[in-house]
Amino acid sequence: MSKTFDLVVLGGGIGGYSAAIRAAQLGKSVAIVERDKLGGTCLHKGCIPSKALLRSAEVYATMKRADEFGVMANAVSFDLAKAQSRKSAIVEQLHKGLQYLMTKHKIEVIRGNGRIIGPSIFSPRSGSVAVELEDGETDTLVPAQLIIATGSRPAMLPGLEADGKRIMTSDHALEMESLPASIAIIGGGVIGVEWATMLQEFGVEVTIVEAERRLLPTEDEEISRELERLFKKRGIRVMTGAKLLVDSVATEEDGVRMTVETAKGTEALTSETMLVSVGRIANADGIGLENTDVRIEKGVIKVNEFLQTTEPHIYAVGDVNGGLQLAHAAGHEGIAAAEHAAGKPTRKHPDHLVPRCVYTRPEVASVGWTEREAAEQGFELKTAKFSFKPLGKALVLGENDGFVKVVVDAKTNDLLGVHMIGPHATDLISEAALAKLLDATPWEVGSVIHPHPTLSEALGEAMLSVDGLSIGG
Repeated sequence: MSKTFDLVVLGGGIGGYSAAIRAAQLGKSVAIVERDKLGGTCLHKGCIPSKALLRSAEVYATMKRADEFGVMANAVSFDLAKAQSRKSAIVEQLHKGLQYLMTKHKIEVIRGNGRIIGPSIFSPRSGSVAVELEDGETDTLVPAQLIIATGSRPAMLPGLEADGKRIMTSDHALEMESLPASIAIIGGGVIGVEWATMLQEFGVEVTIVEAERRLLPTEDEEISRELERLFKKRGIRVMTGAKLLVDSVATEEDGVRMTVETAKGTEALTSETMLVSVGRIANADGIGLENTDVRIEKGVIKVNEFLQTTEPHIYAVGDVNGGLQLAHAAGHEGIAAAEHAAGKPTRKHPDHLVPRCVYTRPEVASVGWTEREAAEQGFELKTAKFSFKPLGKALVLGENDGFVKVVVDAKTNDLLGVHMIGPHATDLISEAALAKLLDATPWEVGSVIHPHPTLSEALGEAMLSVDGLSIGG
């Protein structure tokens, strides 16, 4: 059986369903092929469930210091099963909302395993999709254009295998039924530091092993140093410039034993569990790309600024094309690809316009270039910082660690980057992202009246500090 569509989307994560909805809004007939649940990694195994658990951790941590706010809570305890139940309820609510949107926009959702096929009796060019349905039957979808949005999966260190109990990926960790007494987190990137925050607040003894010389190695160095300082202050052990010797890893009945190589020599570690968070692998294999002329480089699909592959009627969005591994970046790319496929001259935003968020405590957020990146590109720089410490709203919240850092081109006064570590930084970064998009100068952002008392004052004061005009510092 074959069906024709204006657009078929292979993969129902945020990149895929955003593309499908925009194409439908533009009057196109659309189908999504998804082998699991609509919503993909972000909804079911990433953004939403992890942030739901992080919120539970935040509430628990706040309750343990409730007496600082005049609230006597002497019998505070944590119930992981209830937190997991709340997480699942949130995911299910959002999943139902997505299903409603598919119906509303008349998008056909086909549950099955899709593979791209080459030229055939159905089409003279590659890009049709053969879908193995759950009942064993096969449908062939023939689109005018195809968007690949198959996402990514957790990577593992060569020679190390996850068993889901002693050695876990983030997928396994989200389904934990009990908390370990201790955990070694291999990798201090975004996923690793978020899990470190969560588990430490739940009462787990946490050690982070990061091969690079600092946590969050893609963020500004001052942000990394501040996060490491605050982690250590809270009792998280941070080992940077440390390499796990995979051959040394041994799982035993009571835990995991391993050896870590550092600049000072080797050190033996023992923990009840290990969480491996060393990045993600694009799901570019097993989807039939060998039947096309789509180019793959270093395991990801090569695309141009319009998200087109080397076959112009086939697009690739999100993690599978090797760009920023962020849900909102995938969603933006899905919309851009759908619009371009519909004949609009839409391009994806360059990476330096995409805000990046890390949901640690305190939160980390940034947009644009780090100070090092800007310097390497030859800019003459001036920078400024403003601390959350004197900010009234931060003191009221009881969370005043951190700062806002601004990186500026000294010759043109162009805003190059904004970097934050502090309370609700992931909410505050949107103003900076808008400033970058509109090419605003620090003086223009600083001249905006920021309401008082709010956390947004930190951004305004940091912008004014570039020219020595801050009132608060």
